[in-house]
Amino acid sequence: MHYIITGSTGHISSPLTKALIAAGHTATVITSRQNNVAAIEALGAKAAVGSVEDVQFLKDTFAGADAVYTMVPPNFGAAEWKKWIGSIGRNYTEAIKATGIKYVVNLSSVGAHLPDGVGPVSGLYLVEQSLNTLSDVNVKHLRPAYFYDNLYANIGLIKQAGIIGSNFNVNDKKFVLVDTADIAAVAAKALLELNFTGHSYEYIASDEVSTADIAGAIGNAIGKPALPWVPFTDEQAFEGMVQAGLSKEIAANYTEMGHAVNSGTMYEDYWKNHTPVSGKTKLHDFAKIFATAYNAG
Repeated sequence: MHYIITGSTGHISSPLTKALIAAGHTATVITSRQNNVAAIEALGAKAAVGSVEDVQFLKDTFAGADAVYTMVPPNFGAAEWKKWIGSIGRNYTEAIKATGIKYVVNLSSVGAHLPDGVGPVSGLYLVEQSLNTLSDVNVKHLRPAYFYDNLYANIGLIKQAGIIGSNFNVNDKKFVLVDTADIAAVAAKALLELNFTGHSYEYIASDEVSTADIAGAIGNAIGKPALPWVPFTDEQAFEGMVQAGLSKEIAANYTEMGHAVNSGTMYEDYWKNHTPVSGKTKLHDFAKIFATAYNAG
């Protein structure tokens, strides 16, 4: 089997590519940067350098593949971020249709059941909807929970103010986290087995906790056992992100997403339709990794 992997050498795409190559298959990994070619080739894959904004490049690269893993790369310079994310979904759809690929594993997100109100995930809703127009293609949307890696953004806040927080505060073990390695494992299983049909989605989670649990685990790991989780207002969160260097467009989208987490709408479909947590990396495992990064800074 020959696979196309988007996402370059990212935390999901790299282990996914390794798994496919280890199983005896071939893969082409799309990257926008020439300096990633050597790392991709070291995985045993072929590198295709180009932009996911270029439909003809996607068509040329997808040609002859049996299956594709799609994800939308970050674009913090987008003027209208949700629309840009949706446009990449349409590009993928056009390239898949033109090249006759029959299997797609698409990286989406928890909250992608909602057309609006969930920040950049509203763009992933558009991606899902676009791919679902492919009537003769089997598409599996992966909807992972909140990435553990997002918590690294709090390192500066912890060091400067002695707190951790965001514009959401979730109790009763209702905040769901996921490790990128666990996402890669699910994606690899789906691509190796290719036993999904039609259009479907799967939630991926590593742990179900409260935000207070997050503060407690990280605090203990870094030697600050009294570290509190502090909920911010939307306005405070927005201003903090802008002061940190994010554009107002990106900050507004992240603030909207946090608001949806706080209100419960982000996870409403997860709680209705999720399967038992299958991810291996629990909060206490990640806290140790977080501590290493915290102490290295």
